[in-house]
Amino acid sequence: MRGGGLLVAGTTSDAGKSVVTAGICRWLVRKGIKVAPFKGQNMSLNSFVTREGAEIGRAQAMQAQAARVEPTALMNPVLLKPGGDRSSQVVLMGKPVGEMSARGYHGGRQRTLFEPVMACLEELRGTYDAVICEGAGSPAEINLRRTDIVNMGIARAAKLPVVVVGDIDRGGVFAQFFGTTALLAPEDQELVAGYLVNKFRGDVTLLEPGLDMLHGLTGRRTFGVLPYAHGLGIDEEDGLRVSLRGTVRESVVAPPVGEDVLRVAVCAVPLMSNFTDVDALAAEPGVVVRFVDRPEELVDADLVVVPGTRGTVKALAWLRERGLADALARRSAEGRPVLGICGGFQALGERIEDEVESKAGVVDGLGLLPVRIRFGVEKTLARPVGEALGERVEGYEIHHGVATVDGGEPFLDGCRVGAVWGTHWHGSLESDGFRRAFLREVATAAGRRFVPAPDTAFGALREEQLDRLGDLIEEHADTDALLRLIEQGAPAGLPFVPPGAP
Repeated sequence: MRGGGLLVAGTTSDAGKSVVTAGICRWLVRKGIKVAPFKGQNMSLNSFVTREGAEIGRAQAMQAQAARVEPTALMNPVLLKPGGDRSSQVVLMGKPVGEMSARGYHGGRQRTLFEPVMACLEELRGTYDAVICEGAGSPAEINLRRTDIVNMGIARAAKLPVVVVGDIDRGGVFAQFFGTTALLAPEDQELVAGYLVNKFRGDVTLLEPGLDMLHGLTGRRTFGVLPYAHGLGIDEEDGLRVSLRGTVRESVVAPPVGEDVLRVAVCAVPLMSNFTDVDALAAEPGVVVRFVDRPEELVDADLVVVPGTRGTVKALAWLRERGLADALARRSAEGRPVLGICGGFQALGERIEDEVESKAGVVDGLGLLPVRIRFGVEKTLARPVGEALGERVEGYEIHHGVATVDGGEPFLDGCRVGAVWGTHWHGSLESDGFRRAFLREVATAAGRRFVPAPDTAFGALREEQLDRLGDLIEEHADTDALLRLIEQGAPAGLPFVPPGAP
């Protein structure tokens, strides 16, 4: 097999396209099939830097890991990074090419990207046995179909069969499957081979009559019913989709090694980016990670993380308006641990000069670290390696801000003053030895009898999660039928479901 393919579409955003794509990639590679993921256009503030210095969505980097291949810009040629409700930075082949409003993007620019997107897909199909493509949102967004470069637009151009994923946990999945199909043009419907139910709880025999009726209505089968799986913690794309109140990153179910747990509060700043940085903390036995937006929620935290953001100046204003800035200042004065990462590191500094991101000019930072930030037009995209707390550290950098450090102790590329740390490096906490050393420092400063587990290996945990995704596909989907789709395309003669596209 060479050049086989499949598009995993969804009835809605967050239906499970990313994890299903990763699961199919892991299932295929375990069968000895050389496979790659692909998403023509991604909108996400969770991004990653490839070894060649290209910025892509973290979901595609995770899917590449599921496929056991090195992620490249070919796998996510267009990345949109929202800077507000109406505009985004456009990243093409891993490099930023400018800011654009949603109207300007969908009004013409998006269509000009169709050729480079298709060129990337065809290059992957010429290299791999199979390419598993992930759609975006829903293929039935009829207002955007004319300029589509990520759903049925590429499916039709590349003659890819399509499987539509629906999240039954939200309810209404039969209407979603039927309505999604019925709103597509006949030429698009010819490629929709069937459906995949995601996040099912209960007795599947109770669902089967509905699946039979859906087949009767659409002429399309359901390729599997995937059960609700707890504790996957796989990289998300579009941010925290649930209310912040009580939101906790999924952790391994294991008691602390020492006498105490360690409580981590993450400030849920606007335009929060790469909040997956704290996943490695949540993976530690005895570490509880929660996202917060009120100053009183910092009081009992042993560590507060100010994470990355696509809007440092906006995040600063939010911290001040909410009273979190004062709470962070009190923590610093009391010697209680605070960690700033990327935009959070910038906010902890003394001064920001920004004529690029917010165009706000000179803005005072929180003054907790002796750092001045100047935003440059060129974006830093790097995969640094260094040492901190006597341990080797790997990370990645994605930022326009250039830091000038005027004091404190060196800490990665940033600095440390007392119990306040700051760095531009994302992903540093995934380095196991460094993470344990850092948590020991935090526990000492917080007066906690917390002991990091001696054997937590974040990379191995991630591999276990990806294997679980592969198991979900292998055990609960019709893999023979999926393999036929990937090799042969959509079956001929699929019926038209009226009314079709307007």
